Amino acid sequence: MTKIIGLTGGIGSGKTTVATIFKAHGLPVYIADEAGKEVMKDPSILLAIQKAFGQTIFENGVLDRKKLASLVFSDKDKLQQLNAIVHPAVARHFASWLENHQNFDYVIYESAILFESGGDTKCHAVITVIASESVRIQRVMQRDAASKEQIIQRMKAQWTDEQRLEKSQFVINNDSLVNTEKQVVKILNIL
Repeated sequence: MTKIIGLTGGIGSGKTTVATIFKAHGLPVYIADEAGKEVMKDPSILLAIQKAFGQTIFENGVLDRKKLASLVFSDKDKLQQLNAIVHPAVARHFASWLENHQNFDYVIYESAILFESGGDTKCHAVITVIASESVRIQRVMQRDAASKEQIIQRMKAQWTDEQRLEKSQFVINNDSLVNTEKQVVKILNIL
């Protein structure tokens, strides 16, 4: 039976970098955020989002993800409402993906909100990627052209590193990329 290894960490911690290293070592990697973007193209999901949040987050009939993010990251209730729409669809998408990867001993399930979404319950082990707040903010500012205030708002909507680490079996410190691959290899040797 294929074992699911959860990979999580706060925004800008370097989860995608770590996932890429695991992939280079031959492990299939499922990126929940990418799946979320994909399922949000589904007409039934779009309709549910429109019913929940109104027409203002759509531009010429197309979902404006930045407007949606601005709306939900400033209101925890709205974030929970969005998650209630998207998470079940992502879970179904992952189950289908996993069926196609049963010939592997391990797969990586990468999700920024692994614990918040309950995704950790299907994992055999969880790896949390950490980096200092200043490094994370700098990375996200460069990657997303977001303001420091927007990034901090998103950080506050996620679990803290301390909360994640309490429930994780492994940790990767990704402040600098030099040692990150060594940490991944060490975990692979333990698995």
